[in-house]
Amino acid sequence: MKKKILIFLFTLSNLLISQNQKKDLLVKFTENKITIDGILDEPDWNTTKAASNFYESFPDHGKKSNNQAFIKIMNDDNFLYVGVKVMVKRKNLKSNSLRRDFQAQNSDNITLIFDTFNDGNNAFVFGSNHLGIQRDMLLFNGGNELRDWDMTWDIKWFSKSKVYDDFYVTEWKIPLSAFKYREGETKWGFNSYMRNTESKSWISWNLAPENLFFFNLAFTGTMYFEKPLSSSKQKKSIIPYINSIAYNDYQENKNGDDFEFGGDAKFVINNSLTLDLTYNPDFSQVEVDQQVTNLTRFEVSLPEKRQFFIENSDLFSQLGNSREARPFFSRRIGIAKDLDDNDIQNKINLGLRLSGNINNRLRVGILNMLTGADIENKISAYNNSIFILQQKMFSRSNLNTFIISRDATGDYDFLSNDEKFNRVVGFDYNLRDAKGNWNGKYYFHKSFSPENNDDSTSFGISTTYESTNINLRAAGSYIGKNFRSDLGFIRRTDIIKLYPEIRYTFWPKEAKLINHSFEVTPVYIFKPSLNNEISDYYIISKWDGIIRDGSRINFTMWNRYTFLYEDFDPSGTNNGHSLPANSGYHYTNFDFSFDSDDSKDFNFRINPSFGKFYNGNKTSIDIELTNRIRPKFISSIEMKYDKVKLPTPYSSANIFLIAPRFDFTFTKNLYLATLLQYSNQNDNLSINTRLQWRFAPLSDLFIVYNDNYFTENRYDSIFIPRVTTRSINLKLTYWLDI
Repeated sequence: MKKKILIFLFTLSNLLISQNQKKDLLVKFTENKITIDGILDEPDWNTTKAASNFYESFPDHGKKSNNQAFIKIMNDDNFLYVGVKVMVKRKNLKSNSLRRDFQAQNSDNITLIFDTFNDGNNAFVFGSNHLGIQRDMLLFNGGNELRDWDMTWDIKWFSKSKVYDDFYVTEWKIPLSAFKYREGETKWGFNSYMRNTESKSWISWNLAPENLFFFNLAFTGTMYFEKPLSSSKQKKSIIPYINSIAYNDYQENKNGDDFEFGGDAKFVINNSLTLDLTYNPDFSQVEVDQQVTNLTRFEVSLPEKRQFFIENSDLFSQLGNSREARPFFSRRIGIAKDLDDNDIQNKINLGLRLSGNINNRLRVGILNMLTGADIENKISAYNNSIFILQQKMFSRSNLNTFIISRDATGDYDFLSNDEKFNRVVGFDYNLRDAKGNWNGKYYFHKSFSPENNDDSTSFGISTTYESTNINLRAAGSYIGKNFRSDLGFIRRTDIIKLYPEIRYTFWPKEAKLINHSFEVTPVYIFKPSLNNEISDYYIISKWDGIIRDGSRINFTMWNRYTFLYEDFDPSGTNNGHSLPANSGYHYTNFDFSFDSDDSKDFNFRINPSFGKFYNGNKTSIDIELTNRIRPKFISSIEMKYDKVKLPTPYSSANIFLIAPRFDFTFTKNLYLATLLQYSNQNDNLSINTRLQWRFAPLSDLFIVYNDNYFTENRYDSIFIPRVTTRSINLKLTYWLDI
């Protein structure tokens, strides 16, 4: 009996050690030629030790996976070679699409994470599936949240896969110049995770705690290089484009055509810095923003998708409070307002960006862009710039100091004195402990303009503690009445905001619910200029549950109070009878949402809500349906409906947003995507159809058709087209490495 107990304890201890201690992998140096064909038949592969021993992260956290993988990595002076054997039956393999950067949750795939500066904050991520389709992205902010990814980042690398009855093999060749690292480095942080659609599981090599995401960079293993890394071949890339467009504007009764050319250049400096240059960039033609329904008093921020701004974007975009006061928002560059306050493209003449690591603990970001004048719309030419230094502190924390400047470069009659320049200086301290339990942000920013520099500061604190069961947050921020950032996103000024949070998570064993949690978040907003009277509050009470198949269910109650300092029309019609200024409203509403298992060919999301809305009522429903004919066709439709009912004489409305999308991936290099969007709030029906041929790595030919119908502003009936603008353009980009 004692012998059996000892054997059991020994086995259990080995299991715990294998799960929780940091694993390591040796990277073999080779001078032999490696052919990327999905067949690991070169002799060097046979003498390279594999990393394996994967564990489930979800749904059965800590269980040794039935679907193992064996990862071997080698390098020479120019490339990193990866050979992976994934144990999964051919009949169970699924691919969501043939398009690069496919959605990982809908496809069987394996992904590798490389923390090249061993800082636990930033990493390069590469993945592929059994068809050899590639994924590459950047991971930042330590991998604490789902939004800490940037999938817009692309580089040139090579992959090939072979599928067998019980496994598949994928082989990669990645230029070392794609990574940023210190010359002479002997180790990188490393992890790998897999998606298995048959078992609906996420599987990880080095396991993170169950309350954290499996890609959290505090829980990487280590890959050791047999030979210290030498300086890679300094990468130089030229990316020219030409774009021809023809258009008809039926509203203005005019048509025309245009021809544009320009391009980017990219230079890697000392393995760790990237210099990006751009001349006459064309940012706006091939992808459109999703329309949104906005029933708030504030501007909506949309994500940055332009390639020039992507690499090391966390340096610039993570300053301040992302919701209330972000001092730098790159979408401000190249977009301006016309005389009717509509967003229009503002021509960018030149730009440069230098970003990356000076050493293992210090990062730098410099961006400077010159935008042109638009005399017709009374828009000045500006010099837009930001300089930032990020110093690593302790194990994973960092301190950022920066200056942002926007300066008018011409003397225009329409330019007011206060528009001549705007500058913001400040610092941000980001706290991240080694074990991922403590996170925080502490910042202080000060703006300078020709006028009104009193009370022009913004600062905030946020400290979060997260354990397996308990999540606690203490947070608050202040935005001064005259704080201003012309290159930022500031929802409102003159506020003190307090937003603590408490959440308790249950982890039932052998149940359909993997976990469920109760959360309470009280948010109070005060007006300092009015003796700190309460302008808003909302108390969010939430129950959230995750089911074994990955579907999710949520119930939320919102208790709100809003005091209006200006007239406001909550119906969103913008031409109705507004609620008067200097009035306050208490109202409560309820949300329910359900997200189905997104690994299936058909999945859906439904989100109804109902309750009081200011002095009336609002009933809403948001539905998204997705259907796949794998791997070549995905169709989806999003439907939003808001019924706002206010008492007479105030405005009521029925607001619709309908957006069907069709995505054909005929081959790995030929795609056709169509997005239709109708919003009666925006009085617009738009059609965007894009044919993309990737004729060489990262080189594309686009044919894009855009149609925009302006519709009658009639909220109680279907739309009636009035006039339209229509365009078709041909765009060619070519990525040339020299």
